[in-house]
Amino acid sequence: MIRNELSKMIIGCAIEVHKQLGPGLLESAYQECLVYELHKLNLTIEVEKPTPIIYKEISLNKGYRIDILVEDEIVVELKTVEYFRDVHTAQILTYMRLGGFELGLLLNFNENRMVDGIKELLIHKNHITHFLCETLCLLCGSL
Repeated sequence: MIRNELSKMIIGCAIEVHKQLGPGLLESAYQECLVYELHKLNLTIEVEKPTPIIYKEISLNKGYRIDILVEDEIVVELKTVEYFRDVHTAQILTYMRLGGFELGLLLNFNENRMVDGIKELLIHKNHITHFLCETLCLLCGSL
């Protein structure tokens, strides 16, 4: 599956969950509903995927977990915060680097409009790119 197409599908599912539930719930509620929507699309997902830190020849299992990994390609990190902070971006970038994943979606369900709470990140040859969700949503017809 083309990565851009997969990203659009995940964003569409997140928007659907947000339309049904609105802001103000716990992250775990949104996660369960997003997992349900992704399963309906027959996507392969891993929930709370452990991500060890590799230091030289040792593996440190210190509780780092990817919220949702979709099709073994896209890291999805969920938040229910007032607004994104640099630490949220750093967290998903760390998961992406540790797992060798190029694409990540940071989703904040605590926004009045879901499109204001979506950040897409791409790591390509150690260069990080952020995409604005409104552009993505216009492309996929979710606005």
